[in-house]
Amino acid sequence: MDYKKFSEISPCDYAGALKRESFMDAGIKELWPSIPRISGPAFTVEMLAGENLALHRAVYEAPAGSIIVAQSNTMDYAVIGGNVTAIAQKRGIAGFVIDGVVRDIREIREMKMPMFGRGVLAMPGTKKNAVPVNTPIVAGGINVNPGDIIVADEEGIAVIPKDKAEEIYQESKVKADKEAAMSFEEWAQRHKTNIDSFYE
Repeated sequence: MDYKKFSEISPCDYAGALKRESFMDAGIKELWPSIPRISGPAFTVEMLAGENLALHRAVYEAPAGSIIVAQSNTMDYAVIGGNVTAIAQKRGIAGFVIDGVVRDIREIREMKMPMFGRGVLAMPGTKKNAVPVNTPIVAGGINVNPGDIIVADEEGIAVIPKDKAEEIYQESKVKADKEAAMSFEEWAQRHKTNIDSFYE
């Protein structure tokens, strides 16, 4: 599957074909300005609170082009920093979506690695327990399965179910292309007509 094509349109454009439970909550956002939109299959991680071992394992297991989606289960310890991000970038990881906090954001920004999360904290976690990676998780308040398609940018994070990905892409692309071909004046007139119809 061509995963990059999913980033041709924004999470906003997927909002018609997807339901609310396919969008992560507003607390997870870009951690440096003007992050490019990314798309790719989710490689999922569930961490023990206070640890980062599973996430660091995922950096070596996730295929190139993956977006690592992680549930840290804590806001008290950062789960990734500059050096591990650099390794991930060299391995071809497309980006990270972290339900938790990260550190070394200046380094991450300078290497231009897309990083989404809840915030930044200097204190790192520990590495003690080897737990499985790439299993179903809950991140950003919604279910994320390995292989689901992630589309992330400053508008938020959409999680497209892998078994419906092509269908949802096609439906969303047709609608986005149709709206793009419409002038603002045409859109505004259609909008007013629609609003007026509720008040007649």
